[in-house]
Amino acid sequence: MDIFSKIAAGEIPSYKCAEDGQFYAFLDINPIQKGHTLVIPRREVDYVFDMEDGEIGEYMIFAKKVAVAIKRAFPCRKVGMAVLGLEVPHAHIHLVPMQSEKDMNFSNPKLKLTEEEFREIAQKIYEEFLKL
Repeated sequence: MDIFSKIAAGEIPSYKCAEDGQFYAFLDINPIQKGHTLVIPRREVDYVFDMEDGEIGEYMIFAKKVAVAIKRAFPCRKVGMAVLGLEVPHAHIHLVPMQSEKDMNFSNPKLKLTEEEFREIAQKIYEEFLKL
């Protein structure tokens, strides 16, 4: 079981933003913006484009709901989406609130947030997600 599967299973703590039976969303612990969230399938799959077509569609719909929740919790111009993921062999989407395209630069310094800040951010997103 990889680290993201353990997070989705609750074996490793995370700052949960959203979930359903197939997908799980949680805050990136090295965020480039407040609200930077990772969205993963619960099923272990290394690469997004290895997923079945129907599963990718459901994954994108779930990610869209998470993005809407992020935008409501952290008003921004848009929520950017990036599929990177060479570090962890588990498909994941980065959702990042953006005021400008510079906000999606992954070489930007990472934010240093307290545990309380992480909890508050995750709670705001989770509450907005539940309204959808």
